Amino acid sequence: MSHGIAWTGAHSTTDRSAALPGMLGGISLTCARGLDADEFLVALGADLDELAARTPCKDITVPTRRPGDQSPHVHRAMYGTCGDWVYVLEDWGMATWSTGCRKVVSMRSGPDEEIVCVTMNRWSPPQMIVHAPGDGRVLRAEFGEDTGEASALDAALHAAGAVFPAIGDVGEAAVVAYYEEHGPRLPEAVFTAVGNYCGLSIDQAAVQVGHLPALLIPMV
Repeated sequence: MSHGIAWTGAHSTTDRSAALPGMLGGISLTCARGLDADEFLVALGADLDELAARTPCKDITVPTRRPGDQSPHVHRAMYGTCGDWVYVLEDWGMATWSTGCRKVVSMRSGPDEEIVCVTMNRWSPPQMIVHAPGDGRVLRAEFGEDTGEASALDAALHAAGAVFPAIGDVGEAAVVAYYEEHGPRLPEAVFTAVGNYCGLSIDQAAVQVGHLPALLIPMV
């Protein structure tokens, strides 16, 4: 399970370790296609000089924020490309794009620019799938649901077993029982579906040891 991206969901409840040179637990994923990779990273808040340096994640240090310091909080964001997609991995509890796409103009997708995001929302549950299909809309679905658009992404979620029964269909008791039995596998199913839809393969070992390039970007 070192390739694909199912491993990301499998480690969704693994504690994040500040001592880890790369990332493993609680990773949120944002991937985009139809736009320049560097432009997308800049829209997320990347510094141009840092972007040009392509510094491996293992060599990135997040500065300690002193009390009373007015500078923005920053965190590591590891990135790479796979096929037509640029992807961003973050383990601070949220996905920057999902928190900023509605209020930061530069983060909004343009025509024919597609963005898919899986955010763990540690600070603001529930965990979400966010999809900007390139037509000006931003669609959201909690883990266990689809976006309601009967899209190819929705089909991938169903195929991976990432869409759970709804109360309106089977009743509350049956839904509770289903979540108790199958809930632990839900993050892995969601990441499997998104990986299949986007055709993403991200090497777990490279991410864990911090070989991929990374940036410091501000929390929105």
